[in-house]
Amino acid sequence: MSLARGRRSRPDTNYWPGFVDAMATLLLVVTFLLSIFMVVQFMVTQIASGKDTALRRLNQQIAQLTELLALETSTKITLEDTLSSLQVTIDNKSSENIRLQGILSAEGKKAKQSAGRAGSLASDLEEQKNLSSQALAQVELLNQQLAALRRQIASLEEALDASESRDKQSQTQIADLGRRLNLALARKVQELARYRSDFFGRLRSILGDRKDVHIQGDRFVFQAEVLFPTSSDVMNFEGAAQIDKLASAIVQLEKEIPKEINWVLRVDGHTDIRPIASPEFPSNWELSSARAISVVRQLIGQGVPPNRLVAAGFGEFQPIDRGNTEDAFRRNRRIELKLTEK
Repeated sequence: MSLARGRRSRPDTNYWPGFVDAMATLLLVVTFLLSIFMVVQFMVTQIASGKDTALRRLNQQIAQLTELLALETSTKITLEDTLSSLQVTIDNKSSENIRLQGILSAEGKKAKQSAGRAGSLASDLEEQKNLSSQALAQVELLNQQLAALRRQIASLEEALDASESRDKQSQTQIADLGRRLNLALARKVQELARYRSDFFGRLRSILGDRKDVHIQGDRFVFQAEVLFPTSSDVMNFEGAAQIDKLASAIVQLEKEIPKEINWVLRVDGHTDIRPIASPEFPSNWELSSARAISVVRQLIGQGVPPNRLVAAGFGEFQPIDRGNTEDAFRRNRRIELKLTEK
């Protein structure tokens, strides 16, 4: 009773909005299912349509193949008939051929027996002819080569004889020229030696009997102190006067020596072994060369032709006295004049 009273006491509930929502949801689901069904139906239709098209194509190809098969079958039958006809013809020809072969075999045995020997003899004869022709050709070729070699040998022998003759003549001429040259050189050497002796004699008479000027072999030797101060290449007054006298003798000598004698006066400078080191002369090479050049310049200044003069410096490396005394040092410090050929 209390429940009845409670129910009667609650207000009435409105179910319509929930019902509408449920119906709308159901309608949407049905619509979605219909859409899916339509899409699936469309796809099934397209697939079925494609299969129908492919099936039609296959049927057409089968029909074409059937026609081709029928045509090939007909062609095969025709070829088989033609082959049968040809086989019959071949059998007939084979029989005829066998018959003819028998006839030819019987006749050929006789012909072979008689022709075999003739053919063999003809073949041997032909082979011998070929061999003989080849041999004759080789012999002819060898004869030609032998004749050519003989001609070459004869030509070489003639050339060798001519060369030997020319060689003998050349050797004779060379020996004659050598003798003439030696004689000419000996005469020139003798003439130059004579002029050198005359030249040294004149120098001796010009310079007087000085102990510091002397002849040594083929050289006329001045002690360095006669011409230069110590460690200097500047000629002193007395030395210049001596060189001037020497220049006069050289100028006179040039006029007397024949022009075919190609002579020069070589001026050599020498020092002692004691080293020199100065800004002007770093070593004895420079000092000896400078003194020789100073003498040459003095001679040129007095009229001696430059082409008849040679200047050379030897430093301390060609001493005439190897002692270590002052006298040895003095002797090694020198200027040498040598009349020689170029």
